[in-house]
Amino acid sequence: MVRNGVITIMYLYHYFDKRSGPFKSISRLPFEDASKVLEKMKTDRPGSFCAKRDDAYIQKRMNCESLIRKQFEAKGGKLEIASPHYLVVEHCPWLYSWYEQPDYIKIPVKEFDLKTLSFTYGDSMPAFAVKDGKEYRQKVYTYEEIQEIIDKYGLPQDWNKDGTKGPERYIEVHVWSDETIRRYM
Repeated sequence: MVRNGVITIMYLYHYFDKRSGPFKSISRLPFEDASKVLEKMKTDRPGSFCAKRDDAYIQKRMNCESLIRKQFEAKGGKLEIASPHYLVVEHCPWLYSWYEQPDYIKIPVKEFDLKTLSFTYGDSMPAFAVKDGKEYRQKVYTYEEIQEIIDKYGLPQDWNKDGTKGPERYIEVHVWSDETIRRYM
């Protein structure tokens, strides 16, 4: 990634609650099991961001993943698993605040097969839901493409820390492989 004319190393961050551990994805579960997990989170972790999700969240998430998968596949992306692991580009303090007992894992992007990474500028759900004419809406990007978008717009967590400028708060990364993730579980 180039920032202010300087080439930097891109890091991907995964945020999680220490009690659950990293890389637990509700969308990898069958719908009914995922619904039960969400309800349990609402009871057991009422102070977490996840506890604020509505009952339709799981279906919305699964629909969104389907859109991401189709676009990424059309771009020649390598899909080794049915549901991706979620990370973000660079550190995002706001995501750290989502958890009652927060922690994170930081992984250099060079550890991944770049063909297994897709990106949305902002969280994928609002990226596909909001229709305000911004060029990065309803789009999935490859590694090379997201670098161009970052060079053009910067990192959302830098220009929209408090969320007052729109739903973009970070760049979401979808890892469509377990290979690198296994080393961090």
